[in-house]
Formats: sequence, C-alpha cells, structure tokens
Amino acid sequence: MRAAFLALHILSGTAALVLGPLAFFAAARRRSSRERLLTACVWAVFATCLTAVIVCLLDWSRLWWLIPVAVLSYLLALVGYVPVRRDWPKWVGAHGLGGSYIALWTALLVVTAGDISTTAEIIAWILPAAIGVPVIFRTHTGARAERPMPRVL
Repeated sequence: MRAAFLALHILSGTAALVLGPLAFFAAARRRSSRERLLTACVWAVFATCLTAVIVCLLDWSRLWWLIPVAVLSYLLALVGYVPVRRDWPKWVGAHGLGGSYIALWTALLVVTAGDISTTAEIIAWILPAAIGVPVIFRTHTGARAERPMPRVL
C-alpha cells in the first residue's frame, strides 16, 4: 500500500514542480491561461500534500516532520490562488505560490539529501529559500506588484 501512495506522491509532486513556475510566471499573462495553470497547480499541490500525509502516516517514525511541510505547502498554494479571484495585489499571490514551490523543493531535497550526509541535508533545508525568495522578490515587487490582479470570472 505504501508503494502505491508513494508512486502517486511522486507523480503528483512532479506535476506540481513542473506547473509551479508556469503558474508563477503566468500571473501577468492572459486570464484564461493563468486560471487553468493556477487551478492545475493548486490541485497538483493538494494531491502531493495529501499523498505525503498518507505516506508519512505509514512511516511515522521516519517521516513525521514532512506533515507540517506538506500542510504549509498547500496553504501557501491556496494563498497564491485566492488573489486571482479577488482584487488583491499581485505580490500576495506571488508570495503564496512562490512559498509553496519553495516548500515542495525543500521537502524533495531534504528527503533526498538525508541519505547522503548531514551537511547535504542542512544545505537542502536552506538552498530552496535562498534561491526562491530573491526570485519572488525581484519578479513581483515594485510598482507592478501594487496593482491588483485582473479578476477572473
């Protein structure tokens, strides 16, 4: 049973990691493509987080720490999605989607690096945020970020 949920987790995680940057940079694009990408990304993150929680529950002693990361990742994805439906500034959505993407990469790298060394694991905890936060800040700050996103009907 764990193998089946792990396979679903890998598939949905791959989809979320591929759709994440597409949705993030589509924020300034046409409404229809942005809406579809954001919706697909949020559902992929939801599936990834749901399967992560199930896999964690099946291997609690080793993976319990991933549950808060999974929950945070999904909540941030929702924070990134809501500004599309409301007249909120772009930076709110960018920070939500970007934070969700950083959390997904952090979980992937920490799980992978845990088998290598403690130093690699520490780097895995820091690297996604060290790269992602400046990208989010540079992409969605300034005068453009103050304008609300166009509403999607």
